[in-house]
Amino acid sequence: MARQKGLIKLKGTMGDITFYRTRDGYMAREKGGIDAQRMHSDPAFQRTRENMAEFGRAGKAGKLLRNSIQNLIRKAGDPRMVSRLTKEMVKVIQMDATNPRGLRNVIDGEAELLQGFDFNIHGKLSTSLTIPFVGTIDRVTGDAIVDLPAYIPAESIKGPAGSTHYQLVSAAMDINFESGAYASEQNQTAVLPIGTTLTAAAQLTQNLPPASVNPLFLVFGVNFYQEINGEFYELKNGAFNALQIIGVSGTP
Repeated sequence: MARQKGLIKLKGTMGDITFYRTRDGYMAREKGGIDAQRMHSDPAFQRTRENMAEFGRAGKAGKLLRNSIQNLIRKAGDPRMVSRLTKEMVKVIQMDATNPRGLRNVIDGEAELLQGFDFNIHGKLSTSLTIPFVGTIDRVTGDAIVDLPAYIPAESIKGPAGSTHYQLVSAAMDINFESGAYASEQNQTAVLPIGTTLTAAAQLTQNLPPASVNPLFLVFGVNFYQEINGEFYELKNGAFNALQIIGVSGTP
């Protein structure tokens, strides 16, 4: 892969060279590849077919998880979040000790590996929030709770320059990665000032189907705002908002 230079940038194919645009600029590469029929039938590419199948399964699983909390991710997701999440899903699938290579899946993998995943690499929860919160998932009752102790926002909320207010958000998801069905519920605080007044202890509670046999997830985050003439505006369209998977309960 080569980077294009000069004033004129090309896109398309010229001879055996393909020109294209990426987030990193205009690139050029030699046209090549393997015949599709050979890829799907040649025994020499068995491992490649298996890897492709599992990568595709990881991509679909990541999309399903994102869809379950799409409105939250719109406010707290970086440009490479999709590829980062797919990469982590591949790791989950590779931990499947039940099915043969190429047929491994999320259900039989280790969904717990997703715990700690930040949807916005530019606004990590650990650097935005120092409140010692506790997240719990009760598979029997379906309750997914974020417990917040009393805190002083100015000391515990680390917002970007210009932020005057914040909102804590949470969501819980029950996801069947085989059927594509999911249930999710969200909660949030009011938009609060980043001040020195003590904020009372609180809970953000979500209710999922009780006694579920699907993987369960709990996410928690913070959105930042700037108040101007009584109106609240998202800081740089949410570029510094944080959202993290803080709890995972894999299949029982």
